[in-house]
Amino acid sequence: MEICSMAKLVFGMNLSLDGYVDHEHQAFAPDAALFRHWIEQVRGLTGSVYGRGMYEVMRYWDEDHPDWTSDLREFAAAWRRQPKWVVSRSLKSVGPNATLVADDTAIRRLKDELTGEISVSGPDLARSLTHLGLIDEYRLYFHPVVLGGGKPFFAGPRPPLRLMASDRIGADVIRLTYVPA
Repeated sequence: MEICSMAKLVFGMNLSLDGYVDHEHQAFAPDAALFRHWIEQVRGLTGSVYGRGMYEVMRYWDEDHPDWTSDLREFAAAWRRQPKWVVSRSLKSVGPNATLVADDTAIRRLKDELTGEISVSGPDLARSLTHLGLIDEYRLYFHPVVLGGGKPFFAGPRPPLRLMASDRIGADVIRLTYVPA
Protein backbone atom coordinates (compact mmCIF):
# COMPACT_ATOMS: atom_id res chain seq x y z
CA MET A 1 0.00 0.00 0.00
CA GLU A 2 1.46 3.37 -1.03
CA ILE A 3 1.42 6.10 1.60
CA CYS A 4 0.94 9.55 0.19
CA SER A 5 2.45 12.34 2.21
CA MET A 6 2.03 16.01 1.68
CA ALA A 7 3.58 19.14 2.99
CA LYS A 8 2.33 20.71 6.20
CA LEU A 9 1.46 24.41 6.02
CA VAL A 10 2.33 26.25 9.24
CA PHE A 11 1.43 29.84 10.06
CA GLY A 12 3.59 31.18 12.87
CA MET A 13 4.55 34.71 13.88
CA ASN A 14 5.62 36.83 16.83
CA LEU A 15 2.68 38.63 18.40
CA SER A 16 1.71 40.77 21.35
CA LEU A 17 -0.41 39.56 24.27
CA ASP A 18 -3.37 41.36 22.70
CA GLY A 19 -2.94 39.51 19.40
CA TYR A 20 -1.13 41.96 17.10
CA VAL A 21 1.88 41.43 14.85
CA ASP A 22 4.33 44.23 14.11
CA HIS A 23 7.71 43.31 12.66
CA GLU A 24 9.11 46.79 13.36
CA HIS A 25 8.17 46.99 17.06
CA GLN A 26 11.24 46.81 19.30
CA ALA A 27 9.39 44.56 21.77
CA PHE A 28 9.59 41.75 19.22
CA ALA A 29 13.39 41.87 18.96
CA PRO A 30 14.42 38.29 19.73
CA ASP A 31 16.87 37.38 22.45
CA ALA A 32 19.71 35.00 21.52
CA ALA A 33 17.68 31.85 22.25
CA LEU A 34 14.67 32.96 20.21
CA PHE A 35 16.85 34.05 17.29
CA ARG A 36 18.62 30.66 17.36
CA HIS A 37 15.16 29.05 17.31
CA TRP A 38 14.25 31.06 14.19
CA ILE A 39 17.52 30.08 12.46
CA GLU A 40 16.84 26.39 13.10
CA GLN A 41 13.19 26.79 12.12
CA VAL A 42 14.05 28.37 8.77
CA ARG A 43 16.86 25.89 8.15
CA GLY A 44 14.42 22.98 8.47
CA LEU A 45 11.76 24.30 6.11
CA THR A 46 10.87 22.86 2.73
CA GLY A 47 10.07 26.45 1.77
CA SER A 48 7.99 29.51 2.61
CA VAL A 49 4.87 31.09 1.20
CA TYR A 50 4.60 34.85 1.50
CA GLY A 51 2.00 37.47 0.92
CA ARG A 52 3.33 40.56 -0.82
CA GLY A 53 3.79 42.66 2.32
CA MET A 54 5.72 40.09 4.36
CA TYR A 55 7.83 39.15 1.35
CA GLU A 56 8.87 42.77 0.90
CA VAL A 57 9.84 42.92 4.60
CA MET A 58 11.86 39.69 4.33
CA ARG A 59 13.74 40.84 1.21
CA TYR A 60 16.04 42.53 3.73
CA TRP A 61 17.81 39.15 3.99
CA ASP A 62 18.63 39.01 0.26
CA GLU A 63 21.74 41.17 0.62
CA ASP A 64 24.56 41.00 3.16
CA HIS A 65 25.13 43.93 5.49
CA PRO A 66 28.64 44.66 6.82
CA ASP A 67 27.47 45.11 10.42
CA TRP A 68 25.80 41.68 10.66
CA THR A 69 26.80 39.25 13.38
CA SER A 70 27.51 35.61 12.57
CA ASP A 71 23.95 34.70 13.68
CA LEU A 72 22.44 37.23 11.28
CA ARG A 73 24.57 35.86 8.44
CA GLU A 74 23.53 32.34 9.37
CA PHE A 75 19.83 33.28 9.29
CA ALA A 76 20.26 35.03 5.93
CA ALA A 77 21.97 31.96 4.45
CA ALA A 78 19.17 29.67 5.63
CA TRP A 79 16.52 32.07 4.30
CA ARG A 80 18.21 32.44 0.92
CA ARG A 81 18.61 28.68 0.51
CA GLN A 82 14.94 27.82 0.80
CA PRO A 83 12.44 28.13 -2.04
CA LYS A 84 9.93 30.94 -1.63
CA TRP A 85 6.54 31.37 -3.25
CA VAL A 86 5.01 34.83 -3.25
CA VAL A 87 1.26 35.20 -3.66
CA SER A 88 0.67 38.58 -5.27
CA ARG A 89 -1.34 40.10 -8.07
CA SER A 90 0.54 43.41 -7.89
CA LEU A 91 4.21 42.34 -7.95
CA LYS A 92 5.71 41.85 -11.40
CA SER A 93 8.91 40.12 -10.27
CA VAL A 94 10.50 38.57 -7.18
CA GLY A 95 14.05 38.03 -5.98
CA PRO A 96 16.39 35.04 -5.98
CA ASN A 97 15.00 31.58 -5.22
CA ALA A 98 11.44 32.96 -5.28
CA THR A 99 8.51 32.21 -7.55
CA LEU A 100 5.59 34.53 -8.12
CA VAL A 101 2.17 32.87 -7.92
CA ALA A 102 -1.01 34.73 -8.80
CA ASP A 103 -3.49 33.02 -6.49
CA ASP A 104 -3.95 30.89 -3.40
CA THR A 105 -4.88 27.77 -5.41
CA ALA A 106 -1.22 27.32 -6.44
CA ILE A 107 -0.49 26.76 -2.74
CA ARG A 108 -2.80 23.75 -2.73
CA ARG A 109 -0.62 22.21 -5.47
CA LEU A 110 2.54 22.88 -3.45
CA LYS A 111 1.00 21.18 -0.45
CA ASP A 112 0.04 18.15 -2.55
CA GLU A 113 3.35 17.85 -4.42
CA LEU A 114 5.91 18.53 -1.66
CA THR A 115 6.74 17.01 1.72
CA GLY A 116 8.01 18.62 4.91
CA GLU A 117 7.02 21.93 6.42
CA ILE A 118 6.11 25.04 4.48
CA SER A 119 5.94 28.27 6.44
CA VAL A 120 3.08 30.69 5.75
CA SER A 121 4.06 34.31 6.38
CA GLY A 122 1.61 37.15 6.65
CA PRO A 123 -1.78 37.41 8.37
CA ASP A 124 -3.69 38.31 5.20
CA LEU A 125 -2.33 35.34 3.28
CA ALA A 126 -2.98 33.10 6.30
CA ARG A 127 -6.60 34.32 6.37
CA SER A 128 -7.07 33.23 2.74
CA LEU A 129 -5.40 29.87 3.30
CA THR A 130 -7.38 29.31 6.51
CA HIS A 131 -10.58 29.99 4.57
CA LEU A 132 -9.50 27.32 2.04
CA GLY A 133 -8.75 24.87 4.89
CA LEU A 134 -5.05 24.66 3.98
CA ILE A 135 -3.34 25.69 7.24
CA ASP A 136 -2.33 22.61 9.22
CA GLU A 137 -0.82 24.31 12.25
CA TYR A 138 -0.75 27.73 13.92
CA ARG A 139 2.22 28.78 16.06
CA LEU A 140 1.68 31.87 18.16
CA TYR A 141 4.88 33.31 19.66
CA PHE A 142 3.61 35.57 22.45
CA HIS A 143 5.85 38.41 23.65
CA PRO A 144 5.14 40.19 26.98
CA VAL A 145 3.91 43.42 25.41
CA VAL A 146 0.52 44.99 24.68
CA LEU A 147 0.39 47.00 21.45
CA GLY A 148 -3.23 48.15 21.63
CA GLY A 149 -3.64 48.01 17.85
CA GLY A 150 -2.08 47.14 14.54
CA LYS A 151 -2.40 44.12 12.28
CA PRO A 152 -4.02 41.19 14.08
CA PHE A 153 -2.46 37.72 13.91
CA PHE A 154 -5.86 36.39 12.83
CA ALA A 155 -6.82 38.77 10.01
CA GLY A 156 -10.26 37.12 9.74
CA PRO A 157 -12.48 35.10 12.03
CA ARG A 158 -10.42 32.80 14.23
CA PRO A 159 -10.96 29.21 13.16
CA PRO A 160 -11.88 26.57 15.74
CA LEU A 161 -8.55 25.40 17.16
CA ARG A 162 -7.22 22.69 19.46
CA LEU A 163 -4.12 23.32 21.59
CA MET A 164 -1.35 20.80 20.85
CA ALA A 165 1.64 22.23 22.72
CA SER A 166 3.00 25.11 24.73
CA ASP A 167 6.61 25.90 25.39
CA ARG A 168 8.91 28.69 26.46
CA ILE A 169 11.53 29.95 24.03
CA GLY A 170 14.21 32.25 25.34
CA ALA A 171 13.63 34.47 28.34
CA ASP A 172 10.20 35.91 27.59
CA VAL A 173 8.42 34.16 24.71
CA ILE A 174 5.71 31.53 25.03
CA ARG A 175 4.84 29.53 21.91
CA LEU A 176 1.36 28.04 21.66
CA THR A 177 0.84 25.47 18.92
CA TYR A 178 -2.67 24.82 17.63
CA VAL A 179 -4.22 22.65 14.92
CA PRO A 180 -7.65 23.09 13.35
CA ALA A 181 -10.31 21.46 15.54
